[in-house]
Amino acid sequence: MVKKYQKRDRHFDETFNNRWFQRFLVTLFLGGQVLLRVLSGKIDRRKIMEHLVTVGLDSLRSVLLIAFFAGMIFTVQSARELIRFGAVGAVGGAFAVAFCRELAPVLTAGVVAGQVGSAFAAEIGEMQVTEQIDALYMLRTNPVDYLVVPRVIACCVMLPILTIFSVAVGILGGLFVAVKFYELEPSVFLESVRTFLGPWDLVTVAIKSVIFGLIIALVGCGWGLTTAGGGKGVGQAATAAVVTSWVFVFIADFFLSLLMFHELGITRN
Repeated sequence: MVKKYQKRDRHFDETFNNRWFQRFLVTLFLGGQVLLRVLSGKIDRRKIMEHLVTVGLDSLRSVLLIAFFAGMIFTVQSARELIRFGAVGAVGGAFAVAFCRELAPVLTAGVVAGQVGSAFAAEIGEMQVTEQIDALYMLRTNPVDYLVVPRVIACCVMLPILTIFSVAVGILGGLFVAVKFYELEPSVFLESVRTFLGPWDLVTVAIKSVIFGLIIALVGCGWGLTTAGGGKGVGQAATAAVVTSWVFVFIADFFLSLLMFHELGITRN
């Protein structure tokens, strides 16, 4: 299907104002191909290691810096209001529930989408417009095996790790603000975090991150493989991949949060 899309009628592209649905269908098909190859063990471990470095180490500094300041910002806003109502002991708990469950996974996915997802779309898109993808077919090499599967696995493996680091650094940022600006005892803040943040929360963070990594990698690769229009098309594909990844991440986050935490809500009589 991907190859057929690459050789489709150009006139159809020009008259079809919105190619988003075409790319979306190709990306869904691509996800099925990746799943089949992973289940059958068709994995290039050397390429996976290369992309683990790209996704993990290259994104780590940005993820930690953003998480630290996001933790501080969130604590500034939440601690002020909670202390005003005398809920000093809930400052760390409010931070743990909102930042660790929701904000950290989404922020980390956003950083990876902007830095890694766009790179995937640009790299594969350049290969597409310069006919390197066709050369892989001539060499009897499937682009899905060579280009897509290693990137998807690398994102699914590294994003949970990056998110756990993000949670830890975000807690440090929140602790710094709580102690420095609101004169809270570190033990009070950390005990509140420990009370509200359980092992299940870390499991949900990891599950969310795996799904976010899958979305980012598939969208980046799918948009890259369906690139057309030379260098301008490569830039448009990279930009569209980032925006689409963000949209899908937020949609997935809503449904995952509904599925994982709906029982914690308040039922109206």
